[in-house]
Amino acid sequence: MSTPPRVDLPVDRILKTLRTYRQGPLLTVELNVPEEGNAVTDVMLEDLLTVLDERDPAVRVLVLAAAGDEFCLGGDRREFPRHLAEDPAGGGIRANGAKALRVCEALTSHPALTIARVQGRAVGAGVGLALACDLRVGAEGATFRLPELALGLPPAWGGLLPRLISEVGVARVRELILTARVFDAQEALGLSVLHKVVPPDGLDDAVMAWAKPVLRRPASALRVTKAMLNSLTATTRLADTSLFDPELLAAVLTQQQHAR
Repeated sequence: MSTPPRVDLPVDRILKTLRTYRQGPLLTVELNVPEEGNAVTDVMLEDLLTVLDERDPAVRVLVLAAAGDEFCLGGDRREFPRHLAEDPAGGGIRANGAKALRVCEALTSHPALTIARVQGRAVGAGVGLALACDLRVGAEGATFRLPELALGLPPAWGGLLPRLISEVGVARVRELILTARVFDAQEALGLSVLHKVVPPDGLDDAVMAWAKPVLRRPASALRVTKAMLNSLTATTRLADTSLFDPELLAAVLTQQQHAR
């Protein structure tokens, strides 16, 4: 069983679906709906934007963690019928997709070093949140899955597909997407979905091994280095269709709704 993040840090804030812990320039953002597998909802996206949009210049390292046994079981599909009932044309789906894109972009472009601390299962949107971070460490028992096609959905969430292709490579991504199979932490390491795999009780030590040197670096150098890396990565994603994700998801779901 995976261990939860250290809770000896002072609680900075409690939101509806998140808790944040602050230790000087280190900010831990913890997904905190363990009874729901930390599934991503509209409220969670709004909470994440509240935290990520603040861009406190004193924060040098931001850790994305999760309470409970699972990192994130993906998007809460129970919200889709509600969105379609409120707006059969798919407006709610588009709004949700736009928020997801903003969250992932906010993680990627954040001036702090962002680290994903992954335990248990990371599914769909959970993989997307982790991939949006600069560095990713996973527990030995962590597993990953991209189930969208098996659920009758396109892989159109938060810019997941272009990020995945950029990090992993198109041939391997094609197989993962089309089969929707589960892959473990060691395979995730080989695919560069993870940068490091450690025993469950070593997650926090691995995070701090990355964080401590960065905390000693000049903040301006960190910001510029991240901007350079993001800019150079963007050149490998010239056909990035992330902006169309909300439209693609809405189009598929509304078509399925009308076909019933």
